[in-house]
Amino acid sequence: MQKPVIQHFFDENTNTFSYVVADPETLQCAIIDSVLDYDAASASTQTTHADMIIAYIQTHGFKVQWILETHVHADHLTASQYLKEKLGGQIAMSEKISEVQKVFTEIYHFKNTADFDIAFDYLFEAGEAFKIGQLQAYSIATPGHTPACLSYVIEDCVFVGDTLFMYDYGTARCDFPKGSASQLYDSIQKLFSLPEHYRIFLCHDYLPSTRTEYLCETSVKEQKLKNIHVHDGIKKADFVAMREQRDATLSMPQLILPAIQINMVAGHFPEAETNGVRYLKIPFNYFKS
Repeated sequence: MQKPVIQHFFDENTNTFSYVVADPETLQCAIIDSVLDYDAASASTQTTHADMIIAYIQTHGFKVQWILETHVHADHLTASQYLKEKLGGQIAMSEKISEVQKVFTEIYHFKNTADFDIAFDYLFEAGEAFKIGQLQAYSIATPGHTPACLSYVIEDCVFVGDTLFMYDYGTARCDFPKGSASQLYDSIQKLFSLPEHYRIFLCHDYLPSTRTEYLCETSVKEQKLKNIHVHDGIKKADFVAMREQRDATLSMPQLILPAIQINMVAGHFPEAETNGVRYLKIPFNYFKS
């Protein structure tokens, strides 16, 4: 089994971990769950976080083969288009992206959806094998948080997106459109069926009061033994009841409305209008607490 080189990058504004996963032999690499800095008050973007990834890749002489998304993020904008422009690579995620696009096309009342089918360079089927250089990898469909959630197994490392958090924080919410606590439980059981020594890399950490530092890595064994929501012995019905009750108390992520419409089309910005300005759409009074 090859040993990938893994470097994490943390955006504290959105509590998001991004990763560069590289094959030390071929120097081919993948970028996973990148972040584009976004200021909601001014609706403006910067590339500070993405530029750190670019600098790391260029310093080590890596060549970008893949720019992977674990799901359509609701809490940050992806930097995938910027990274592709600067470094190349194919932007990829789950083939189930069409389900997310369909739901949110109706919410945003988008009329021109002709480019949605080609927004991503590649869409993975569940269980599809691929390579990063010589590193062996495959996808696992892990819906529940969203219908298009996908985990990536790269050698003995698993990048799970929002499906799991650190064991002292629990699991992802399931109250977004087409989310399902029942599906999330089943998806987690897929992850728990992996060898216990496999390393799990998380997309977020929210630093509970019991810790003083952010963490991005755990293991299948630790999650099975310690996850406060779904450790071994937790029955599906009990998990679903807990998750749905908890989700009913949560407010919407602050960036969900700008983030989804950018992320569901692989980070493409809206076309500029006749005045040269790009505009986001916000459904007024659509979501009410």
